[in-house]
Amino acid sequence: MTPVRILLVDDHDLVRTGIRLVLRHLQDVEVVGECGDGRQAVVKVEELKPDIVLMDIVMPGLNGLDATEQIVKKFPATRVIMLSMNAAEEYVLQSLHRGASGYLLKNVSPSVLDEAIRTVHSGQVYLASDVSRRMDGTMIGPGGDQNYERSSYDRLTPRQREVLQLIAEGNSTKEIARKLDISVKTVEMHRAQLMASVDIHDVAGLVRYAIRRGIVNPQL
Repeated sequence: MTPVRILLVDDHDLVRTGIRLVLRHLQDVEVVGECGDGRQAVVKVEELKPDIVLMDIVMPGLNGLDATEQIVKKFPATRVIMLSMNAAEEYVLQSLHRGASGYLLKNVSPSVLDEAIRTVHSGQVYLASDVSRRMDGTMIGPGGDQNYERSSYDRLTPRQREVLQLIAEGNSTKEIARKLDISVKTVEMHRAQLMASVDIHDVAGLVRYAIRRGIVNPQL
């Protein structure tokens, strides 16, 4: 049987090591690569063509939600399972709305992880039982609930969301331009547009907004 090819994405080396050790004991599963942020994940998916990405949510540079959205649009054959510490309904709905096919908490047993991989690889959606209980009967599938209410963050363009995260992580305009390979004027344009979209007009306010949305870690 051809093994299921897995890409691990988490910004903590120890977490990736632990997951890799668990996967090593599962039948017909192969870890083909790993990385520590969402932007690297998009590059790795193009390079390695994994069947499934196990994706953290809160990561530097490009968070897992936005990375998932890019991956499923560019590489529809690759499916994404989110691995998070947060079981809040909002995070689950955001993940599925971005195109994830599964959502697990990081404290799941190896057997649950195995079941999730098999289920998602077969084309179905998988939610761990402790996550599913919090959904209050919401009918969801790939793409999320049809009645999902788009937030101000959802209405931002992918580039505006990238700029927002990089601003919140303390990068200067020049640093953002370098990291995204765009001009300083283009960064300023995206910043002005996202400020208008979320009705926040100072950097401190954008930082607080990004923390509330859960896309940056306030301890970083």
